[in-house]
Amino acid sequence: MRLFIVCILFIGFYSCKIEEPIKVRNISKVQIESLLQDSLLNVRAIEISNNRIWFAGSDGYTGNWNLLELDSLVNGSNVFKRYEELTHNYDGNIFRNMNSDTTGYELRGIKKNDDALFTITAGSPAILTKYNSNNREIVYQENHPKAFYDSMEFWNDQEGIAIGDPTEDCMSIIITRDGGETWTKLSCNDLPKAKEGEAAFAASDTNIAIVGDHTWVATGGKASRVMYSPDRGKTWEVYETPIIQGVETTGIYSIDFYDDNIGFAIGGDYTKPNDALSNKIRTSDGGKTWQVVANGKGPGYRSCVQYIPNSRGKELVAVGFKGIDYSNNSGDTWKHLSDEGFYTIRFLNDSVAYAAGKGSISKLTFSE
Repeated sequence: MRLFIVCILFIGFYSCKIEEPIKVRNISKVQIESLLQDSLLNVRAIEISNNRIWFAGSDGYTGNWNLLELDSLVNGSNVFKRYEELTHNYDGNIFRNMNSDTTGYELRGIKKNDDALFTITAGSPAILTKYNSNNREIVYQENHPKAFYDSMEFWNDQEGIAIGDPTEDCMSIIITRDGGETWTKLSCNDLPKAKEGEAAFAASDTNIAIVGDHTWVATGGKASRVMYSPDRGKTWEVYETPIIQGVETTGIYSIDFYDDNIGFAIGGDYTKPNDALSNKIRTSDGGKTWQVVANGKGPGYRSCVQYIPNSRGKELVAVGFKGIDYSNNSGDTWKHLSDEGFYTIRFLNDSVAYAAGKGSISKLTFSE
């Protein structure tokens, strides 16, 4: 009798430890609502922060919308009309060429913290601008003829990082520790040496992935690897990847991590957008090792991949100029949802995202 009771207690205790099974969604459609269409607009950097969506694009375009107002804007008044009316108005929704030093430049990186907005140009000179209320200030400028920055991220409101192509024999990495007031370029003595032809792609502002203090930087081109820092950019190492590489247009275009172990990277060759060989890779050990998944299947070249929030690392969405694709099994198989082309995407929650590309910014709603 005593043994029976112990068994019941044991069974009861054991059953409390069993986690609820993962509910696997099977998204089958995406609703696309256009927020802005402008043939002159080319957006590869967007950010969701402080109840707003922020974007930066071609010819110095930078702007934002209040997410709480977007539903009424989409369903009611003309968003494009408001875009035209609010040009040059930082405190409103959209402003263009507020900083004349970035007119004519491609803005490929954007970040918003509690105090300011930051943008960085692609190409030389590299110009990193801080916007605060109606003020603007160039907080970093690099005039090296090879300067070309690709992506920017922040660990917190005080510490941030931007990465770019090599100007010497390592990737260019600049870091701020004072809220973006000053930026310092790391010495090649403190970074892994770049391989011949190794650089990065300014395709979607997703070359950098951050989880806590952990940081991953994706490179591409003739060599495509993943640089890793466990301590917010103080020390670095580098890991090899099996993604397609070898010519200037190949390699990782986008990387994302769900937690400090589970990560995914996508790319390929944009000159061969339908080629799906070795263009999707996954890690489960924090980036130390990577495996090719869905080889020859699923999407070909894509410029951005993001984990869907609250999916336990199972659900992914990839976008590119060839369309939108979805996986609910960590990238093993993919479903093509739309031919609508975008360069970059960010999720607001597990059903709503915002995407941008050539001539457009849109709201995307995913459903089963």
